[in-house]
Amino acid sequence: MSERYDRGMAVLHEHFGAKADEYIGKIRDISPGFADINVSFPFGDLYSRDTLDQKTRELLAIAALTCLGAPEAQLKVHALGALKCGATKEEVCEVVIQMIAYAGFPYATNALFAVDEGFKAAE
Repeated sequence: MSERYDRGMAVLHEHFGAKADEYIGKIRDISPGFADINVSFPFGDLYSRDTLDQKTRELLAIAALTCLGAPEAQLKVHALGALKCGATKEEVCEVVIQMIAYAGFPYATNALFAVDEGFKAAE
């Protein structure tokens, strides 16, 4: 693998622990190319930058995913990641509450249910 991929996997392990390999493995089973891009670009290039801390990056991901409205699986993963990076459940929920103003109640409600599943996965 490339340096970008290795850097991305290190970030994924920091955020998701052992679930990182399971998550990427499921993607790799379907499309190895997609798995490589999924690790190398967001995690190897973006999440590894120094300007924002990892907790902030996870909270921003939750905000963006909430506004997209349908990515429940990714919201679960990033809720787990946010907790592992030092966010509290209250902070994650507050991000979803804030997104009511931008995404509306239906998307925020769906996001709240999804992040709760991520919280349960973290227990």
